[in-house]
Amino acid sequence: VQLVESGGGLVQAGDSLRLSCAASGRTFTSDIMGWFRQAPGKEREFVSTISWNPGTTYYADSVKGRFTISRDNTKNTVYLQMNSLKPEDTAVYYCAAKSGGSLYNINPQLYTYWGQGTQVTVSS
Repeated sequence: VQLVESGGGLVQAGDSLRLSCAASGRTFTSDIMGWFRQAPGKEREFVSTISWNPGTTYYADSVKGRFTISRDNTKNTVYLQMNSLKPEDTAVYYCAAKSGGSLYNINPQLYTYWGQGTQVTVSS
């Protein structure tokens, strides 16, 4: 089972990035998929989750209105469109998956599968 993130990079404040998370090794179409991030010296924090029903999403207040999560079950891929990036968005972004449960339960320990992370750096 593998989750592979891509799309990170170095951008300026106000720019956009689109992260992708490609899943393989099992079927994730019924899983809750999530994005988390971890900045240096800080704990891993929730960014966004999406249920198997692509219409149900949940966002951290800090990214609401700027980030959009989506998934393409035919490609086993989850995306995170990040607009109006701020320096405080700088972190390693991780994709994660869990079977069942609520997309509103955002405890990282409940997620079974994790990617290796992709670095997002936003300069001011």
